[in-house]
Amino acid sequence: MMVFKRVKKLFLSLVIATTAFTASAGVFNITKVKADSTNVQDLNLNVKSAIAIDATTGQVLYAKNENQALPIASMSKLISVYLVLQAIKEGKLSWNQKVSVDNDSYEVSQNTTLSNVPLLKDHTYTVKQLYQASLIYSANGAVMTLANAVAGSQKAFVDKMRALVKSWGIKDAELYTVSGLDNDQVGNAKYPGASTDAVNKLSASDMALVAEKILKYYPDILKTTSITRMKFNNGTTETEMENWNWMLKGLASSFTELPVDGLKTGTSDTAGADFTGTVHKDGHRIITVVMGAQHTSDTDMSRFVQTQKLMSYVYDNFTYATIAANKAFKKADSLSTYEGKKLTAKIVNKQATHVWLKNGVSANNITAKLTANKKLLKNGGLVAPLAKGRNIGTLSLSVKGQELSYLDGASTLKLAAVNTQKIEKANLFVIMGRAIKNFFSNLF
Repeated sequence: MMVFKRVKKLFLSLVIATTAFTASAGVFNITKVKADSTNVQDLNLNVKSAIAIDATTGQVLYAKNENQALPIASMSKLISVYLVLQAIKEGKLSWNQKVSVDNDSYEVSQNTTLSNVPLLKDHTYTVKQLYQASLIYSANGAVMTLANAVAGSQKAFVDKMRALVKSWGIKDAELYTVSGLDNDQVGNAKYPGASTDAVNKLSASDMALVAEKILKYYPDILKTTSITRMKFNNGTTETEMENWNWMLKGLASSFTELPVDGLKTGTSDTAGADFTGTVHKDGHRIITVVMGAQHTSDTDMSRFVQTQKLMSYVYDNFTYATIAANKAFKKADSLSTYEGKKLTAKIVNKQATHVWLKNGVSANNITAKLTANKKLLKNGGLVAPLAKGRNIGTLSLSVKGQELSYLDGASTLKLAAVNTQKIEKANLFVIMGRAIKNFFSNLF
């Protein structure tokens, strides 16, 4: 018990400090994940930048030049598709809605040197048709047509793209086209005021965040990004669309141990070969990004080889600790109350979560720091009355022997902390009695 100076006022309550505590090993369920063996010492990715993250928590599992802004080419379409899905959710578009093709989108769609399905001026296409072509075949004219349907013009849509990523905390994005084509490749649809050679640029960590957001809010995108082949009927002819993500089952770079089901490739002279991929294995999903891989020809598989190495590294070099909901952390399981019937409030984490641990690091090495919301505190205690299940602050988890890193820049895993019981306010006589007892116990 803390020693108070005699000059302290009679009714001053004891201040309880909150600090870091060791978590209880019983909170965790450890799962050993398996994949093709790739030792960390052998992981030498031949790319300009790369990152691997947990798709749910954003925990960074590997990073190389992850904050360097580089051309993203057609990976830009993930941002565009997010806005299309958002418009559908908000009722501004519908899947079966038919849209016409403007001149600029038409002209781009006729360029056979680019990835396209040939659109017709006098024909309309459903939003779903254009959406599928944009994701599966990276059809540039198709995504431009969708952009017009959402925003009315290419510039207005690019402005929406800029605003969207900025709202996610990406402050330095360079975005000029809805498709990822260079500014000079879209004819009259080029972004006004920008140089003709302007290209879309984000970092690998930025692209990982884009993928994390779209999987969180629109997970059904995987139903389309996992399609290996589909025909596109433009009204007069059909185009056989084979997914540019060759890591899908049955395609050229598929790998049995890694059931990849998305997301988007990107290729250009300035970008080289890029790929934002995702795989769900042993119940756990990760997102990977490789940028600036070798691209010597249209059949070069380098980006997928590098992605396979990166994905295998994650699954082979980490264990997976599940943290159950409503579990107390040893010595971080309570806070004192201020004028409560109960002297302490029991604290647990609100929701289940997980953390990846490097092989050899035990869950016993996880420590927790409890930080209470200052607005709920008085004289170091939680102010009564307090409802059961009230969010009272944050549990921040760290791992001894392993540095944690998250996409948002955090170095701890943050969990919402809640109290497990209703805390009623004590009556005046009880409060006064406690204060008097407290005073005299510290007086002598």
